[in-house]
Amino acid sequence: MTLRHAQTLLASCVCAWALAGCAPPYHPVANPEIGDAASASADIDTVRDNVTRVLTGVKRENIHPADAPGLYEIQVGSQFAYVTADGRYLIEGDLVDLVSGVSLTENKRKSERIARLAALGEDNMIVFGPERASDAQHTVTVFTDVDCGYCRKLHREIDEYTQRGITIRYAFYPRSGPNTESFRKAQAVWCSKDRKQALTLAKQGVPVEGDTSCPNPVMTEYQLGVELGLRGTPMLILPDGEVVNGYVPAARLAERLNGREQG
Repeated sequence: MTLRHAQTLLASCVCAWALAGCAPPYHPVANPEIGDAASASADIDTVRDNVTRVLTGVKRENIHPADAPGLYEIQVGSQFAYVTADGRYLIEGDLVDLVSGVSLTENKRKSERIARLAALGEDNMIVFGPERASDAQHTVTVFTDVDCGYCRKLHREIDEYTQRGITIRYAFYPRSGPNTESFRKAQAVWCSKDRKQALTLAKQGVPVEGDTSCPNPVMTEYQLGVELGLRGTPMLILPDGEVVNGYVPAARLAERLNGREQG
């Protein structure tokens, strides 16, 4: 991987709203001299100096000691990279503990997703859960698009999910982006008096009319989906922060969640 590739990789996360049309907030440095080849290590300030001089879209606070000795971690949103202790070499990829077989990087991503969803808040989601709160066993957050075929398929089975103790929290991700019909529909659903009914009707293909000017979280959720690396809808985020891309039948999802709990 070339230096320019590395810059582009990290800059794409720094500008995670690129799908919404923002411009890269960095200026690549041509053929920089980084670190000292004779040096085996450097303190964190030196590493931060070296990295931020080259990857100018990365902030100093994005760089921390990694879980593995001799490496520093760069985190920008849900994107990670690693730098050698002399601040010279950039490593792209996940950090895996070969003893436990655990991806330490993916665990960080899971924690990041949980924290970002908590910051968004359930009040900014449309929630379908079991009739009795005591029957709720698992909560799954679903980034959804009103016009997505598999999103509609999932919602047609919403009663099956809730009957199995799964609460579904919907966040909007209109794949076509802002200023499009799907985006308008999402806003109109949120502005409806009965959001759950409006979402259900919209996913059945009923024309979505009504106000779109009320305060709504659609843009915030769309941008959050981009920052979390969403590639398509529906995207499910499980209670532990793991991502499942695509539709999963209620029975299979319940089995997966219950098995994880027992494990």
